[in-house]
Amino acid sequence: MELVYYITDVFTDKPFGGNQLAVFPRAQGIAEPMLQQIARELNFSETSFVYPPENPDNDCRLRIFTPAVEVPTAGHPTIGTAFILLSEGILLLRQQGKAVFEEKVGDITITFDHLEGTYRNIGMTQPLPVFGPVHTNLNTIASILSLPVEEIDERYPVQSVSCGNNFLFIPLKSHAGMADIKVRVDLLENHKSELDSTELYVFTTETLYPGSTTHGRMFAPRFGIPEDPVTGSASGPLGCYLVKHGLSDGHGIICEQGFEMGRPGIVYVGIENVAGKIETVKVSGNAVKISKGIFYV
Repeated sequence: MELVYYITDVFTDKPFGGNQLAVFPRAQGIAEPMLQQIARELNFSETSFVYPPENPDNDCRLRIFTPAVEVPTAGHPTIGTAFILLSEGILLLRQQGKAVFEEKVGDITITFDHLEGTYRNIGMTQPLPVFGPVHTNLNTIASILSLPVEEIDERYPVQSVSCGNNFLFIPLKSHAGMADIKVRVDLLENHKSELDSTELYVFTTETLYPGSTTHGRMFAPRFGIPEDPVTGSASGPLGCYLVKHGLSDGHGIICEQGFEMGRPGIVYVGIENVAGKIETVKVSGNAVKISKGIFYV
């Protein structure tokens, strides 16, 4: 088989920033074991495979693989796939300015703007948050990150939050501490039973851009991702964390990530919080097309 695929950079306006994604817009006929093999061969944080929808009212079905596992949902693959399908005219929309993708986690609504011949502000709704336990053993967390325990900002909890994918959110006091992180994979493996998630999202409110809300890094070595450049599926639950713990009202959250990897990216997050209850989680961003190729299998 000859499989056409595209590479796009997501959560950026410029090539070679943000998070890389490979999109296979017509994945029918690929043997099941080969999906993981292709994702491992390309070795991006994620690769997406597009199928016809199971529900004819929806627009497509999406499967997403890291180099090691299939995941139920992910931010930059959802937004990047939408960008490619729209830009290439592959997606025939049933509704103006809106699409629905079927993912393992459920139906995901996509919104976008069509401006000056390109698609921008591509957004996705995420499932409502599930807040996990607070981890109080800060010495263990600091050791896994190779940081002094004093770098952890004790004003806020180390807590897991999921909007489809479960992340452990770790607040640091400063940007300087972010640059010193070196994840001890051996310690992470040793302590995995104690942690509600081994996907670590470390953040600080000390940002590089004046308009940003947080500066973050995400590490998921047990998923085959030593570090992820920009993580949309973590940005939604991060926004929920910020709202729950009084760091934001949920409007105009801007998450910067990827700077330490030389792939800066920006994620926009909106949380609708009504009477102390989160009712909507939305993540959005831009993307650029990098290349088109053929995969021989």
